[in-house]
Amino acid sequence: MSNREKISWCAGVLLLVMLYLLSSTDLIIKEKKREICRISVIIDNVNDNYYGSFRAGMDMAEKKYQADVNFITLYAENDEEQQEELIVREIKDGANAIILAPVREDLAVMKLDEISPGCPVIFLGPTAINSSVACSISVDRYEMGRTLGEKIAESEDPAVPVCLFSEGMEYTGNLDAYDGIRSVLDPAGFTVRLIEKKSEDTYRKAIEETVYPESGDFMAVGMDVGALSELADILEGSSVYREHVTALYGIGSTTALLNQLDRGIVKGLMAWNRFDEGYLSVEKAVQAAGGEWKGKTDHIDTGVYRRGDLKEWDLRKDAISDGIGGGRYEKGKCSDPCHCGDGASRGKRLAVREKDRRA
Repeated sequence: MSNREKISWCAGVLLLVMLYLLSSTDLIIKEKKREICRISVIIDNVNDNYYGSFRAGMDMAEKKYQADVNFITLYAENDEEQQEELIVREIKDGANAIILAPVREDLAVMKLDEISPGCPVIFLGPTAINSSVACSISVDRYEMGRTLGEKIAESEDPAVPVCLFSEGMEYTGNLDAYDGIRSVLDPAGFTVRLIEKKSEDTYRKAIEETVYPESGDFMAVGMDVGALSELADILEGSSVYREHVTALYGIGSTTALLNQLDRGIVKGLMAWNRFDEGYLSVEKAVQAAGGEWKGKTDHIDTGVYRRGDLKEWDLRKDAISDGIGGGRYEKGKCSDPCHCGDGASRGKRLAVREKDRRA
């Protein structure tokens, strides 16, 4: 073996040894390991029936950002005190960020100001950004009410009274939606009555009154998803009630409500993109926890849907642009087609939604 060959062989061995040593140490430049962001999501209900698409978006963001998301429900519905206790508990347990769907916005903000959470809080709903609230992700409830009012005014007879059913005006966004719908129905000549839930049978009693002689028919509008769901179930269970409640509209959507829309129990509903809402909430929580982002309100797309929209949806599913995860809606893959939106560009509308807005 010549000297040149010996030198080449030694150099090769030395290079292999150096590569081995480098690969077993921190000398090789590696991608910085991302710290797991612990996020606690505290909702305003006893179950997640209204959060199917929200959780789908949240799960996708959790995987992308390598977060650890803990989804927490209440033990008693609309229990403000219990929600406050859960906020304090999760902060003490080391949550890096809180995503909160407040039972009551005003009380939640007061509690956060009182405890000074020490971690970013992402609000689901409209609120002022301050030292306690890093950002909010919301829909324009006034605009939703106004748009729904326009659809009702276009389609219905002003001679038929409208009953607005609500879980309570004190709950987040309900008063704004109420003001929005009345801003249209009052000038259009509709007689409007507000019915707030005071007991478990408030809605049923109001509907039962329509079957009495000379009581008169009315249109029903659920001002929130809880009211709309209960009204739809009551009407679906009685053909007699459906003869006297001439139409049911509302704000919010679940898989059950979409099925009831398809069966004609619900005539029209105002929905927002809950998939994007879930995705954005986790994305902003991770960014805020890392000190990268705060102090802004993101608004989610909304649209009015009627029975024909769902029929056309099945025929035009390929027209939907790619979502955050790059997939397309397929029947049976997404629990709520109204919420499988284009999260990548936020501002895009679904094909059906664009059609409805031009109508």
